[in-house]
Amino acid sequence: MDLTYIKSISFQGAKGAYSDMACRTVVPNAETIACETFEDAFKAVQDGRADLAMIPVDNTIAGRVADVHHLMPDSNLFIIAEHFQPVRHCLLGVKGSKVEDLEHVHSHVHAIPQCRKHIQELGLRSHVHADTAGAAAEVAHKNDKAHAAIASSLAAEIYDLEILAEDMQDADHNTTRFLLLAPEPEVPEVSENVLTSLIFTVRNIPAALYKSLGGFATNGLSLTKLESYVDPHFQSAKFYCDIEGHPDSKAFQLALEELGFYAADVKFIGSYKAHDFRRKG
Repeated sequence: MDLTYIKSISFQGAKGAYSDMACRTVVPNAETIACETFEDAFKAVQDGRADLAMIPVDNTIAGRVADVHHLMPDSNLFIIAEHFQPVRHCLLGVKGSKVEDLEHVHSHVHAIPQCRKHIQELGLRSHVHADTAGAAAEVAHKNDKAHAAIASSLAAEIYDLEILAEDMQDADHNTTRFLLLAPEPEVPEVSENVLTSLIFTVRNIPAALYKSLGGFATNGLSLTKLESYVDPHFQSAKFYCDIEGHPDSKAFQLALEELGFYAADVKFIGSYKAHDFRRKG
């Protein structure tokens, strides 16, 4: 997909966050717009202040990003691409500091347990922050050799910190899946290696979900993701799914036809090329 026309991308977090790094990786020349909340990142696109939003949805260690899960259905934005960003945590200190000087480490609530072994080995006291980049900014502001942050190499560059150690994460497979959201859909012209995302509500009949998904199975379409939503009455009636298939293909159209018998409010939220990361392993 040609994204060279993109001038700005919004993301949740401070400059130097992994979401910021994902933005710069996918569209190197675009301006990245830091937003305090996910709602703000969505709204920046809805209001036309950003061309796209880069939103994390899953991490191989921390699991799904719950806030995004609940914002997606009503955002009126469309998925046009996915990106898998390896998470390579760095230990960042102020200029002139050394690992032996450290007593405290600052980072996001998920990043700290992802680096538990190294933190314990160094005997550091952990402090939780809203995001990794914000922790780096705080350490830079303190300018105290006893304090370090766990954050990205980009954060080190932005906040003028030294990388005291690389690959602080305990698991090498630590990876975050991001979605690129736009005001309008961009359905791929090619038919192979395409994912399509839908949201639908099952009817109140026995085995409704089983029957809803049956059309995808009988037409040879695999689901790579299926998530449920709980309504105010705690009934999981609404579902989000990623399907391996082009929405214009005959197989997909037949599957949608069958889905219509057992589900209501079927909502298309994007079709996009599957990232090459999926082919690994």
